[in-house]
Amino acid sequence: MKDYLLLIVSAVFVNNILLAQYLGNCPFLGCSKELGVALGMGGAVVFVATLATAFTWLIQTFALAPFGLDYLQTIAFIVVIAALVQFVEMFLKKAMPPLYTSLGIYLPLITTNCAVLGIAIIAQRKEMDFVTAVIFSAAAAAGFLLALLLMAGIRERYEVTRIPKPLQGTAIGLVTAGFMSLAFFAFSGMI
Repeated sequence: MKDYLLLIVSAVFVNNILLAQYLGNCPFLGCSKELGVALGMGGAVVFVATLATAFTWLIQTFALAPFGLDYLQTIAFIVVIAALVQFVEMFLKKAMPPLYTSLGIYLPLITTNCAVLGIAIIAQRKEMDFVTAVIFSAAAAAGFLLALLLMAGIRERYEVTRIPKPLQGTAIGLVTAGFMSLAFFAFSGMI
């Protein structure tokens, strides 16, 4: 149990997939203007990353590795992620149309979100067992969600703050992301 707690803290804070490993920056900057949209995107990433890691672990362990097809890993993983994203997209379109509309192009981009693919590949490269891989993927995706919500909260404050003209828009978003990344590096001595 202690090992799993350490794994969770490590994945959420110390090795945050977004702020320490720099994976998934496109939806981070694109979907962090409103808390509701950030929560929806983060929730979708948690769902897709957790299930994708579970399925890709099974595919790698029982199909690719035994038959020497490891070179197909990236393609197989992207197919699994794309199928899961299609499922999430259909669900959101039917169940939550406003969230589906507000996510816009960023929802299909989860398919190519390097954070989701990166989580699945990291679980394989570290040779995690199934349970550890699923816990790691959920924690890493929760770290993505945390970073997204923090950024959305900060960017909502920017709407009522005077920002110098050269820093408005994407520039202030990138500066903020840099400072957030530096802040998360303070956790690196924890584990």
